[in-house]
This record gives sequence, structure tokens and C-alpha cells, in this order.
Amino acid sequence: MPSETLWEIAKAEVEKRGSGGGEGDGVEIGEKSVFFIGSKNGGKTTIILRCLDRDEPPKPTLALEYTYGRRTKGHNIPKDIAHFWELGGGTSLLDLISIPITSDTLRTFSIVLVLDLSKPNDLWPTMENLLQAMKSHVDKMIMKLGKTNSKAASEMRQRIWSNMQKDHPDRELVDPFLIPLVIIGSKYDIFQDFDSEKRKVICKTLRFVAHYYGASLMFTSKSEALLLKIRGVINQLAFGIDRSKSICVDQNKPLFITAGLDSLSQIGSPPVPDNDIGKLHAHSPMELWKKVYERVFPPKSINTLKDTKDPARDPQYAEREVDEMRMQKDQELEQYKRSSSKSWKQIELDS
Repeated sequence: MPSETLWEIAKAEVEKRGSGGGEGDGVEIGEKSVFFIGSKNGGKTTIILRCLDRDEPPKPTLALEYTYGRRTKGHNIPKDIAHFWELGGGTSLLDLISIPITSDTLRTFSIVLVLDLSKPNDLWPTMENLLQAMKSHVDKMIMKLGKTNSKAASEMRQRIWSNMQKDHPDRELVDPFLIPLVIIGSKYDIFQDFDSEKRKVICKTLRFVAHYYGASLMFTSKSEALLLKIRGVINQLAFGIDRSKSICVDQNKPLFITAGLDSLSQIGSPPVPDNDIGKLHAHSPMELWKKVYERVFPPKSINTLKDTKDPARDPQYAEREVDEMRMQKDQELEQYKRSSSKSWKQIELDS
């Protein structure tokens, strides 16, 4: 018999999870999923391989990839299973977010956003596009879940606030993601050599964004010590291991801030002279931080971003045979997306 593909394995796992998930009876779901998104070539695959103890060179992620890991709980006790999804292409394949995260699988998911600290001019647009797309999709899925399982949707909303103390002064000023979110700044070994003022802008900005969205924030590099800390955080998401309560907010060291432990008073105001604050017209704190950040690190022009997103459509590179093959592959990808979407919808109906 032919061996199963990774997609078939993933589909079977979701079917099994859906059939045993119950109808919002408050039972903790045994299997968890972690979805890695972020900067292109930012180190997502390296982190996943390190968490799974796989000693192999990372390969470029072409679209949406899946793998899984197991963890032994004890003698004669079934192993915990964690599902790892990775979105390739930076911000160019946002529509693939909807394939693994459905209203049926939503409660099992956590998000890990990996941002390349060595490319600060790309950092904000990458972060903004990915978080907006993910938040929009998650909000839609929880609304859909609420129509069929209002208790489960309500429990999700309540659980996400549990990371922040009830008397935290910022509870009315933040808007947490409805599923756990971790933001990882990669390539700290390069970032640590930046000018101190530039490091200050990046650190304070990421602290604000993470705090606003109820996320944990940490920096990593090829350092074994830092990778071990990241592995601990991912294991907490994947297997429910106790959260670390350690914290480091010193911009001269790798940041490590667990969700709910930071505050706007500790982060401070955006790093811009007081007499310039009034010149920045913003409708929200997030927009203000964006304007300040982009004054120091202007993003690439829209045209440049579009070219980077899909250079294959640039007329100057036209080549008939290659373009025909590309069109065929595009059609195959669209067919794959449609069949995948139908598969997940069928799973929801069956469960």
C-alpha cells in the first residue's frame, strides 16, 4: 500500500480530534497545534527543528508545511501529540492561514510570530500584515464557533484574559488575541551590534505591540542558551508545560517577557522628542507607535513590496514556456486550496 502523505496524516489527526472534542463541555483538549508565521528566512524552521530535537539542516518553506512531535508522559500513558504548522513566503501566502485554522480546530491553536531583527525596515510591515490577517481570520472563526458552540467560544474569551491580573492597570487599554500568541525576534546576534538608539526603538515598539495583543515576547539567536529558552516556551504551547515567570526588559540583553507581565508604564512613551509627538497625527496608540517606528525605519515602497511578493509576474522576465508552466502550477495550487478547504469543511460537518 502507498504511504500516507503528510496532508493525509494531518487530516486524519484533525478528524480524530474533532470526533473526540465534545460539545464545549469544558474538557481540556489533549492535542495542541502551533502555527509558525513570520519573516521570510527568519528562522522559523530552525526553531521547529530545535524544539523537536531534529539534527538536520533547515530547508526553505515553500508554502504551508506540517510536521508533528510526541512527548512521553509516563509509563503506559499515551504520548502527547503536538502539531506544527509553518507558513512560508513571509506575507505572500496569507490566504493559506485559513486551511489549518477552522472553527473546529481553533481551540487547539497557538500562534508564533517570528520576526527578523536584522531587517528592521521590513519588520513593521511584516508584523502588521501577518497579525492583521491572522486576527481577522481568528475573529471570524470564533464567531462561527459561537453560533454552534457558544460555551466553547465564551471559555476561549475568558481564558485569554487569565494571563493578566484582574487589577492590572492596562486591562482596559489592550486587545489580546483570542488564541495564545508568542512574538520571537530572531537573529539577535546581528541585532545586538546595532546602534543603541535603534535598538531602543525596536525593543520598545515590540514590547508595546506584544503587550497590546496579550503576547509573550522574546529574542533568540544561534546561541544554545537562548534556543533552550525558546524551546521551553514552545513546549509550553505544544504540551502544556508550566509557563516561565522570568522576565528581562533590558534592551542591552535579549528580551524575555511572558504575556501579562509587562505594562504600559514600564514600556514608556514612544521614543520621540516631546515636541514632535504633537506633529504625529494618529487615531490610536498602535498607529502612533507605527509612525514613530517608521520615522526611524522607513518601510520599502509599495512597488518594491509588490515586486518582492511576486517577481514572476514582472513583464521584463517574460518567457513563454516558463510562464505557461507557471500558469499550470498556479492552477494546481488553486485546485489544492479548494480541495483542502472542502476537506476541512467536511471534517467540521462530520464532527
